[in-house]
Amino acid sequence: MTATPTETIAPHGGELVDLLLPATEADRAREEAGHLPKVAIGNRELSDLEMMAVGALSPLTGFMGEKDYWSVIDEMHLSNGLPWTIPVTLSLSEEEAKRIGGATSVALTHGDHVMAILDVQEVYRRDREREALSVFRTTETEHPGVRALHAAGDFVAAGPVRVLRLPDHHTFQEYRLTPAETRASFVERGWKTVVGFQTRNPVHRAHEYLQKCAMEIVDGLLLHPLVGETKEDDVPADVRMRCYEILFASYYPKDRAMMSVFPAAMRYAGPKEAIWHAIARKNYGCTHFIVGRDHAGVGSYYGTYDAQKIFEEFDAGELGITPLFFEHSFFCRRCDAMASPKTCPHGDDDRVILSGTKVREMLRAGKKPPKEFSRPEVAQILIDAMADRTR
Repeated sequence: MTATPTETIAPHGGELVDLLLPATEADRAREEAGHLPKVAIGNRELSDLEMMAVGALSPLTGFMGEKDYWSVIDEMHLSNGLPWTIPVTLSLSEEEAKRIGGATSVALTHGDHVMAILDVQEVYRRDREREALSVFRTTETEHPGVRALHAAGDFVAAGPVRVLRLPDHHTFQEYRLTPAETRASFVERGWKTVVGFQTRNPVHRAHEYLQKCAMEIVDGLLLHPLVGETKEDDVPADVRMRCYEILFASYYPKDRAMMSVFPAAMRYAGPKEAIWHAIARKNYGCTHFIVGRDHAGVGSYYGTYDAQKIFEEFDAGELGITPLFFEHSFFCRRCDAMASPKTCPHGDDDRVILSGTKVREMLRAGKKPPKEFSRPEVAQILIDAMADRTR
């Protein structure tokens, strides 16, 4: 029997999780929630809840218990042996932990809405220092991930969740595809091999070059920008999406590239997040995943290619998705082409390489970076957005 495209890669753990209750069950659960203790969740945990609900974090069916928590921190695997690198937890303050008491279930709320019911299996105390060192390789609170960890509660509630509703999203509606929907789209397009590209930044010529190199060896590209919570100084998601749309309209073959948004919140966990991102893209149906320079990095907390080296710490085939490693790319004036250190023999003087700081300075001044660095249309969107922000 010939394999269909969906059979080319299984979800992590073998089954795509779906935690969203059917309408009748959701109504009964809503009634039940009215009699339960309530725990308000923040934007980060809301993103995690949405990702669990739609299967992006398969095989997770709820917030992690203590056994999995320590296994992930110490071994980079769940307690059942599956690779996993970042704890997915529901934080509680000491007051909330006491208020829950011996409750077997609690209602998880966000704003005025009951989002889910957590069937409480355990409440335990987290170890912030060990968690920070394991996930972020630092305990410095200047690191945004460590800072978020310190803002979270000392205790963690664990157990399976029953999701009543997904968050209300008023942006990027046509791009909010679940893993089941991206997989169906790949089948419809006849793609058996798909490369995923994670980004929280505008796509410049260097990123475009990496994507198109990868497209030479697979059937299709899934551009999968992260639209959950990011640092304040990151380019806002709506601005980035306009950049992606204009690129897709003019520079990508429509039958070989598609875009969907990734609802995760950024952790800035570098190497550990590269693995986590790869596993999530496997759940979305990608067979390959691009890992470039300083993936999910921030500041100088990680080595330039640490996010690639960490893949060596897993057995061959254990992750179930093929990473594609790229060095930093650039336009070489002497080659008169996009290139990388692997293909270009020339020195830095011939290479168009701009730092993020330099690019921001140019955009603030209303100057477009060289066309070899950024498509002029993308630069114009960023200049206009920068001007609007300044006003």
